[in-house]
Amino acid sequence: MIPNVLITGSNRGLGLEWCRQYAKAGWRVFASCRFPEQADALQQLAAEYGTVVMHRLDVTEPDQINALAGALAEYPIDLLINNAGVYYEKYDRPGQPIDYAAWTHTFRVNTMGAMRVSQALLPHIRRSQKRLIAVITSHMGSIAEIERPGSYYYRSSKAALNAAMKGFSLELGALEIGVLLLHPGWVRTRMGGPDGLLSPQESIEGMRARVEAFTLADSGRFFRYDGTEIPW
Repeated sequence: MIPNVLITGSNRGLGLEWCRQYAKAGWRVFASCRFPEQADALQQLAAEYGTVVMHRLDVTEPDQINALAGALAEYPIDLLINNAGVYYEKYDRPGQPIDYAAWTHTFRVNTMGAMRVSQALLPHIRRSQKRLIAVITSHMGSIAEIERPGSYYYRSSKAALNAAMKGFSLELGALEIGVLLLHPGWVRTRMGGPDGLLSPQESIEGMRARVEAFTLADSGRFFRYDGTEIPW
């Protein structure tokens, strides 16, 4: 049976590369993003691979999440990749006033969005063979690794995501569903910028290796793309 993966934030960067690599590996790919009609690169990928199916999804909109879960009701989801994320203050100057509305929205996307999607798709994941939720987080959510001020919205949203998913992994252990927290490294994407140390291909290849090697003993743990563990 062909395995199924659902990927959020699939229109560019890491999300698009996740889709490309899993499509090439023969998986059925449910690729979701906010505006599929504007996702030219993803449309091209779907045209190249008949196993890539595009869906509209804003992870902050419960109605869209529930609609997607309903549309995929007949499919088991072997792997859910919570990839969608925002980083609004990446280019803010030190001392710039805090935009609390942007901070709130960052939490809605980076933290609550991943939880909403994961909970809505639990029945699909439970019926699958792989039974794994992968969460694309960041080492910037590690309190132990904070070395400079700033990035308050992004850091706190990823730290909260890590805490929530660690707790979620304990809840899902009884169902033998795994939760894998992954830091992709500094990647040359729109979010990472042109100076990143990794290409999207290199980052996703590393994270796919972590997915393939996953056992329930790894559930709720926090890894870099290269397999090294990150302190909380």
